[in-house]
Amino acid sequence: MAFKICSRLTALTLRLKAHPTAVSALSSGCGLTVEHDRQNRRFTVTPGSGAGDHDCAVLHYRFTGEKEVDLMSTYVPATFRGQGVAALLSQAAIDFLVEEKLKAHVSCWYIKKYIEDHPLQRYKELVIT
Repeated sequence: MAFKICSRLTALTLRLKAHPTAVSALSSGCGLTVEHDRQNRRFTVTPGSGAGDHDCAVLHYRFTGEKEVDLMSTYVPATFRGQGVAALLSQAAIDFLVEEKLKAHVSCWYIKKYIEDHPLQRYKELVIT
């Protein structure tokens, strides 16, 4: 089954409440929704109803301090690859950092690349080296 996914991302805004919620979501404007599962410390994109966890694109993070996280990994299943899904997940995670005033260690090679590819956004200011 093929999924049509916008390769060009629109401006995204992730609005998170000051108190933790189980799941927050944002939409890309092209039919995809990124969900932030705070309890499991991950961002996910699922292709549609009835899809299992194995069909889910995911970005995992963990807290390493009171205001510090480690953006550990991204995984995108074959049906999503090359279509901007990892970038969508990365943007959601960065929006989370900004909204919550967090700093990040970046273990994931893709997120490191995403930050380097967007120098005008000043994302490097969020990174702990």
